[in-house]
Amino acid sequence: MDLQSRIRWEAYTKAKEEMFDRTNIPEAPWYIVEGNDKRRARLNCIDHLLGVFPYEPVPHENISLPDRFFNPNYERAILPAELYVPQKY
Repeated sequence: MDLQSRIRWEAYTKAKEEMFDRTNIPEAPWYIVEGNDKRRARLNCIDHLLGVFPYEPVPHENISLPDRFFNPNYERAILPAELYVPQKY
């Protein structure tokens, strides 16, 4: 944060509030995520967004996939361990 942003904090806040007033409509609502605790903020945001959209079964035709082509000469490359996301859950 620079000095000018601290000086203009109130003006920025008023501009943000005016933007919300003008652009927050039922078809495209704004949501504010309190972000002092980033982990909780992300989880709250994910939970909220998943709750906004209705989940219903989507009708579809049954599909059948062809058998996978097998190439006996292909060897899967070994990727560095640091590329993988740790499995915590």
